[in-house]
Amino acid sequence: MAKTASTARRHLRASSQQWADLADLVLIIAREIQVRGYDDPRAVSLTQQEGAVMRYLAEVATATPSQIATGTGLQRTNVSAALRSLEAKGLIERTLAPQDGRAILVHRTRLGASNYELVRQEWATTVAAAASGDAANLDVVLALLRSVGVGLARSRLTPGRKK
Repeated sequence: MAKTASTARRHLRASSQQWADLADLVLIIAREIQVRGYDDPRAVSLTQQEGAVMRYLAEVATATPSQIATGTGLQRTNVSAALRSLEAKGLIERTLAPQDGRAILVHRTRLGASNYELVRQEWATTVAAAASGDAANLDVVLALLRSVGVGLARSRLTPGRKK
């Protein structure tokens, strides 16, 4: 059952400092993970935009550049630049759509898929070590963060939303 708007507002007001702390910590953690780089020499480092594209393609397998821009929240010009770079690194391929020879389809290469799994494993090792292996509340944290991620993406995609 969905919360009423007033209940949601009361809950937000009651813990706005905690929500701000959560947002701040997510940004800090993301930056800490990103600046570390990778131990495995096979890992291909990516920019934030390239990483967003690769995460999106891990979810949908094949997409047009416009779908990638919408799905990631990146500007179309940034997606184009990221696609050129990812293609040069051998992580994606662009092909013409079979039903429409003008449309471009993007998908990960084998290297792109294996690189994503490799860097995810490195992130797992790094984050687990930082938490001293304490996974007591990990399921709850993951559920909350997934909910926040879905909610943020949904609100970004809502027509008429103020920017």
